[in-house]
Amino acid sequence: MAQSALLKSSIMKKVAMALSGLFLISFLALHVSLNLVSVFSADAFNAASHFMGYNPVVQFVMQPILAFGVVFHFLMGFVLTYRNNVARPIGYAKYNGAANASWASRNMIISGLVVLAFLGLHFYDFWFPEIASKYIHGDLPDATRYYPELVAKFHSQVRTGLYCISFLLLAFHLWHGFGSSMQSVGMNNKYSRFLNKVGYGFAVVVPALFIVVALFHHFNN
Repeated sequence: MAQSALLKSSIMKKVAMALSGLFLISFLALHVSLNLVSVFSADAFNAASHFMGYNPVVQFVMQPILAFGVVFHFLMGFVLTYRNNVARPIGYAKYNGAANASWASRNMIISGLVVLAFLGLHFYDFWFPEIASKYIHGDLPDATRYYPELVAKFHSQVRTGLYCISFLLLAFHLWHGFGSSMQSVGMNNKYSRFLNKVGYGFAVVVPALFIVVALFHHFNN
Protein backbone atom coordinates (compact mmCIF):
# COMPACT_ATOMS: atom_id res chain seq x y z
CA MET A 1 0.00 0.00 0.00
CA ALA A 2 2.80 2.39 0.96
CA GLN A 3 4.73 1.43 -2.18
CA SER A 4 1.64 2.12 -4.31
CA ALA A 5 1.20 5.56 -2.72
CA LEU A 6 4.88 6.32 -3.29
CA LEU A 7 4.60 5.32 -6.95
CA LYS A 8 1.48 7.45 -7.39
CA SER A 9 3.23 10.42 -5.75
CA SER A 10 6.21 9.99 -8.06
CA ILE A 11 3.98 9.85 -11.13
CA MET A 12 2.12 12.99 -10.05
CA LYS A 13 5.42 14.83 -9.56
CA LYS A 14 6.53 13.83 -13.06
CA VAL A 15 3.23 15.04 -14.51
CA ALA A 16 3.54 18.35 -12.64
CA MET A 17 7.13 18.67 -13.87
CA ALA A 18 6.00 17.99 -17.44
CA LEU A 19 3.10 20.47 -17.34
CA SER A 20 5.30 23.23 -15.92
CA GLY A 21 7.86 22.55 -18.66
CA LEU A 22 5.21 22.76 -21.38
CA PHE A 23 4.01 26.03 -19.87
CA LEU A 24 7.53 27.47 -19.98
CA ILE A 25 7.83 26.43 -23.62
CA SER A 26 4.99 28.84 -24.45
CA PHE A 27 6.93 31.62 -22.72
CA LEU A 28 10.04 30.80 -24.77
CA ALA A 29 8.02 31.07 -27.98
CA LEU A 30 6.76 34.52 -26.98
CA HIS A 31 10.17 35.66 -25.80
CA VAL A 32 12.05 34.61 -28.94
CA SER A 33 9.38 36.28 -31.09
CA LEU A 34 9.88 39.57 -29.25
CA ASN A 35 13.67 39.31 -29.47
CA LEU A 36 13.52 38.51 -33.17
CA VAL A 37 11.66 41.78 -33.79
CA SER A 38 14.83 43.63 -32.71
CA VAL A 39 16.67 42.23 -35.74
CA PHE A 40 14.23 43.86 -38.17
CA SER A 41 13.03 47.05 -36.47
CA ALA A 42 14.34 49.00 -33.50
CA ASP A 43 11.12 51.03 -33.29
CA ALA A 44 8.89 47.93 -33.29
CA PHE A 45 11.06 46.30 -30.63
CA ASN A 46 10.87 49.42 -28.46
CA ALA A 47 7.08 49.55 -28.82
CA ALA A 48 6.61 45.87 -28.02
CA SER A 49 9.00 45.98 -25.04
CA HIS A 50 7.33 49.12 -23.68
CA PHE A 51 3.94 47.43 -23.92
CA MET A 52 5.21 44.33 -22.10
CA GLY A 53 6.90 46.48 -19.47
CA TYR A 54 3.89 48.62 -18.59
CA ASN A 55 0.84 46.49 -19.35
CA PRO A 56 -0.74 45.66 -15.95
CA VAL A 57 -1.93 42.20 -17.05
CA VAL A 58 1.59 41.27 -18.14
CA GLN A 59 3.25 42.79 -15.08
CA PHE A 60 0.90 41.73 -12.29
CA VAL A 61 -0.67 38.53 -13.64
CA MET A 62 1.51 36.87 -16.26
CA GLN A 63 4.88 37.79 -14.75
CA PRO A 64 4.17 36.32 -11.27
CA ILE A 65 2.74 33.16 -12.87
CA LEU A 66 5.85 32.87 -15.02
CA ALA A 67 8.16 33.35 -12.03
CA PHE A 68 6.27 30.66 -10.11
CA GLY A 69 6.46 28.32 -13.13
CA VAL A 70 10.24 28.75 -13.43
CA VAL A 71 10.87 28.16 -9.72
CA PHE A 72 8.45 25.23 -9.56
CA HIS A 73 9.94 23.55 -12.65
CA PHE A 74 13.52 23.70 -11.43
CA LEU A 75 12.70 22.71 -7.85
CA MET A 76 10.69 19.74 -9.09
CA GLY A 77 13.60 18.77 -11.32
CA PHE A 78 15.96 18.71 -8.34
CA VAL A 79 13.45 16.73 -6.25
CA LEU A 80 12.95 14.08 -8.94
CA THR A 81 16.69 13.79 -9.56
CA TYR A 82 17.32 13.36 -5.84
CA ARG A 83 14.59 10.73 -5.49
CA ASN A 84 15.92 8.79 -8.48
CA ASN A 85 19.41 8.75 -6.96
CA VAL A 86 18.09 7.68 -3.55
CA ALA A 87 16.00 4.92 -5.10
CA ARG A 88 19.17 3.47 -6.67
CA PRO A 89 21.94 4.21 -4.16
CA ILE A 90 24.26 1.44 -5.39
CA GLY A 91 25.60 2.08 -8.87
CA TYR A 92 25.86 -0.63 -11.46
CA ALA A 93 29.16 -2.48 -11.58
CA LYS A 94 29.41 -1.67 -15.24
CA TYR A 95 27.21 0.93 -16.86
CA ASN A 96 27.63 2.37 -20.32
CA GLY A 97 25.36 5.40 -20.18
CA ALA A 98 25.95 6.41 -23.79
CA ALA A 99 24.71 3.02 -24.96
CA ASN A 100 21.43 3.28 -23.03
CA ALA A 101 20.50 6.95 -23.20
CA SER A 102 21.36 10.12 -25.09
CA TRP A 103 23.70 12.75 -23.68
CA ALA A 104 20.74 15.11 -23.29
CA SER A 105 18.75 12.66 -21.16
CA ARG A 106 21.76 11.72 -18.99
CA ASN A 107 22.66 15.35 -18.30
CA MET A 108 19.31 17.08 -17.86
CA ILE A 109 20.36 18.34 -14.43
CA ILE A 110 23.54 19.88 -15.90
CA SER A 111 21.78 21.59 -18.79
CA GLY A 112 19.06 22.69 -16.37
CA LEU A 113 21.58 24.25 -14.00
CA VAL A 114 23.25 26.10 -16.87
CA VAL A 115 19.87 27.40 -18.06
CA LEU A 116 19.10 28.45 -14.48
CA ALA A 117 22.42 30.31 -14.26
CA PHE A 118 21.63 31.96 -17.59
CA LEU A 119 18.27 33.11 -16.24
CA GLY A 120 20.14 34.73 -13.36
CA LEU A 121 22.36 36.58 -15.84
CA HIS A 122 19.34 37.51 -17.94
CA PHE A 123 17.52 38.94 -14.91
CA TYR A 124 20.67 40.87 -13.97
CA ASP A 125 20.97 42.29 -17.48
CA PHE A 126 17.35 43.21 -18.15
CA TRP A 127 14.81 42.54 -15.39
CA PHE A 128 16.61 44.12 -12.43
CA PRO A 129 17.38 47.37 -14.33
CA GLU A 130 13.73 47.50 -15.40
CA ILE A 131 12.52 47.13 -11.81
CA ALA A 132 15.06 49.69 -10.56
CA SER A 133 14.04 52.18 -13.24
CA LYS A 134 10.31 51.93 -12.54
CA TYR A 135 10.08 51.35 -8.81
CA ILE A 136 13.33 52.58 -7.23
CA HIS A 137 14.50 55.53 -9.31
CA GLY A 138 11.00 56.49 -10.43
CA ASP A 139 12.12 57.25 -13.98
CA LEU A 140 9.54 58.50 -16.44
CA PRO A 141 8.49 55.92 -19.05
CA ASP A 142 10.88 55.99 -22.01
CA ALA A 143 9.76 53.85 -24.93
CA THR A 144 13.02 54.42 -26.83
CA ARG A 145 15.48 52.94 -24.34
CA TYR A 146 14.92 49.21 -24.86
CA TYR A 147 16.73 48.70 -28.16
CA PRO A 148 19.92 50.57 -27.15
CA GLU A 149 19.99 48.63 -23.87
CA LEU A 150 19.65 45.33 -25.73
CA VAL A 151 22.42 46.17 -28.19
CA ALA A 152 24.74 47.32 -25.39
CA LYS A 153 24.47 43.95 -23.63
CA PHE A 154 25.82 42.11 -26.66
CA HIS A 155 28.85 44.34 -27.11
CA SER A 156 30.95 42.05 -24.90
CA GLN A 157 32.36 38.91 -26.52
CA VAL A 158 32.27 37.11 -23.18
CA ARG A 159 28.62 37.87 -22.48
CA THR A 160 27.61 37.01 -26.04
CA GLY A 161 29.52 33.74 -25.78
CA LEU A 162 27.84 32.88 -22.48
CA TYR A 163 24.43 33.56 -23.99
CA CYS A 164 25.16 31.35 -27.02
CA ILE A 165 26.46 28.46 -24.89
CA SER A 166 23.39 28.73 -22.67
CA PHE A 167 21.08 28.60 -25.68
CA LEU A 168 22.92 25.55 -27.01
CA LEU A 169 22.40 23.72 -23.72
CA LEU A 170 18.80 24.93 -23.69
CA ALA A 171 18.39 23.09 -27.01
CA PHE A 172 19.63 19.83 -25.43
CA HIS A 173 17.36 20.40 -22.43
CA LEU A 174 14.32 20.99 -24.62
CA TRP A 175 15.17 18.07 -26.92
CA HIS A 176 14.90 15.50 -24.16
CA GLY A 177 12.45 17.44 -22.00
CA PHE A 178 9.72 17.65 -24.63
CA GLY A 179 9.70 13.92 -25.35
CA SER A 180 9.81 13.14 -21.65
CA SER A 181 6.93 15.55 -20.97
CA MET A 182 4.78 13.88 -23.63
CA GLN A 183 5.35 10.49 -21.98
CA SER A 184 4.65 11.85 -18.49
CA VAL A 185 1.25 13.28 -19.46
CA GLY A 186 0.33 10.04 -21.23
CA MET A 187 0.41 11.40 -24.75
CA ASN A 188 0.49 8.11 -26.66
CA ASN A 189 -1.91 8.24 -29.57
CA LYS A 190 -1.98 8.80 -33.33
CA TYR A 191 -0.83 12.38 -32.87
CA SER A 192 2.21 11.50 -30.72
CA ARG A 193 4.64 11.14 -33.62
CA PHE A 194 3.64 14.50 -35.09
CA LEU A 195 3.81 16.26 -31.70
CA ASN A 196 7.24 14.80 -31.02
CA LYS A 197 8.49 16.13 -34.36
CA VAL A 198 7.07 19.55 -33.51
CA GLY A 199 8.78 19.42 -30.12
CA TYR A 200 12.14 18.43 -31.57
CA GLY A 201 11.82 21.16 -34.18
CA PHE A 202 11.06 23.67 -31.43
CA ALA A 203 14.11 22.47 -29.47
CA VAL A 204 16.34 23.26 -32.46
CA VAL A 205 14.73 26.35 -33.99
CA VAL A 206 14.02 28.45 -30.88
CA PRO A 207 17.52 28.28 -29.30
CA ALA A 208 18.99 28.81 -32.79
CA LEU A 209 16.93 31.99 -33.20
CA PHE A 210 18.09 33.24 -29.79
CA ILE A 211 21.69 32.68 -30.94
CA VAL A 212 21.00 34.51 -34.20
CA VAL A 213 19.70 37.53 -32.27
CA ALA A 214 22.73 37.56 -29.94
CA LEU A 215 25.24 37.25 -32.79
CA PHE A 216 23.40 39.79 -34.94
CA HIS A 217 23.62 42.49 -32.29
CA HIS A 218 27.17 41.57 -31.34
CA PHE A 219 28.53 41.89 -34.88
CA ASN A 220 26.43 44.97 -35.64
CA ASN A 221 27.56 46.82 -32.52
